[in-house]
Amino acid sequence: MSNGGRGQRILVVDDDAQVVDFLCESLGAEGYDTTGATAGDEALRLVRARPFDLLLVDVEMPRMRGTELLTTILKELPGQLVLLMTAFGSIELAVSAVRAGACDFVTKPFKIEALLLAIERALRDRRTRREVVRIRSTEPPDATGEEVVARSAGMRRAVAAARRVATTEATVLLTGESGTGKSVLARLIHRSGSRRDGPFVALGCATLPGSLVEYELFGVCRGAFADTRQDRPGLFAAASGGTLFLDEVGELTLDLQAKLLHVLETGRVRPLGSTTEAPVYCRTIAATSRSLEDMVRSGDFRSDLYYRLNVVRIDVPPLRERKEDVAPLVDLLLRRASERHGREVIGVAAHAMRRLASHPWPGNVRELANVVERAVALGEHDTILPEDLDFTSTAGDLEMLLGDATDRNASLEEVERAYVRRVLDAHGGNKAAAARVLRINRRTLYRKLEPEDAGALDGADGLDAGDGGERS
Repeated sequence: MSNGGRGQRILVVDDDAQVVDFLCESLGAEGYDTTGATAGDEALRLVRARPFDLLLVDVEMPRMRGTELLTTILKELPGQLVLLMTAFGSIELAVSAVRAGACDFVTKPFKIEALLLAIERALRDRRTRREVVRIRSTEPPDATGEEVVARSAGMRRAVAAARRVATTEATVLLTGESGTGKSVLARLIHRSGSRRDGPFVALGCATLPGSLVEYELFGVCRGAFADTRQDRPGLFAAASGGTLFLDEVGELTLDLQAKLLHVLETGRVRPLGSTTEAPVYCRTIAATSRSLEDMVRSGDFRSDLYYRLNVVRIDVPPLRERKEDVAPLVDLLLRRASERHGREVIGVAAHAMRRLASHPWPGNVRELANVVERAVALGEHDTILPEDLDFTSTAGDLEMLLGDATDRNASLEEVERAYVRRVLDAHGGNKAAAARVLRINRRTLYRKLEPEDAGALDGADGLDAGDGGERS
């Protein structure tokens, strides 16, 4: 019961031998390599003996129903495609079958053309999922063992700069919006340099009040406070021989900035309550999502500390400017989430990936990780589908944009320009659609973008003063 052809192998399982013969002959005529079985246990033996691209299984069979066969097979082969057939079709049965892991469902009697379409759709969707899975084989880990996703030009520049500076002892300042992956680059610098065998110690300066940050950074001597009964070394000491990463350094108070500057300039640290200083043997990397230049101008950040930190500056681009990185990031995050939740999620359906690629990601990689984690935890299939994606579970675009702008003390013009860009990104660069949402015309849209952006867009299509709701 086999024919040569396109090489895709299909196992037909039905307790009616005439149905099996008919389907094998019909599918064989279309170029499929077909095999038949008239019982569930026979089908199991065949599946265990050789791989099949798809199983076409009747639901109502004696001894072992098709749904029972489906469950048994998917326990052993989670990625196996199973298409169910039944003469007792219903919405409830179809839903339960798909939830159990079937890729699709057809009801008898059916025309062979309809069945062929269902088979083609299932095999095409599987090819799409496998394309997503194969992303990992084209994105090798960093030579240090760290997985760094950098397909976009902007991220490649950042990674190249990180690797170059890693061989030096220069202080590094990483800048970029919250959630872009600055800590990943900090770890890459540490692992690529001569201090790779030492500890990597991180402190989130925005997560603790100033008094505790001082305690954590510099340490405390016994007797400095009533409840301090022994010396407690600080993070500078804990990072000895390695790297100290100060995340959101712009959140430090002016008093702490002065003390940090002293350590960086002298290479010595004085624990709280001590009268002596101890040498520091670690490299310092700082990161910020705020504009330290603006903070220097407003008097909220010391200029001398800024120049001391800003020896080598690496800008990490936001995810909305790194669209080429979305698919490999999804693959990496999907793998990690699947391991954490003990699930076999093998990829992302093409239409779901399109949604992920077109989303503006105001929360950057951190928001993407949240969306993928939720999809893996709550999804019911071995593939992430569009209905598994919930962008509302993360902070709203506008709220995150305004929160980031407030943190950076951004001007109203900057906020407006950022929002216009975000709406434009959300509509895939469609200027007419973005203008309608913003209730302005495209000429006004261009004016609200930066001159270089407007220049790039100008001429792409004609300006129509009537596109939006605004009359100028």
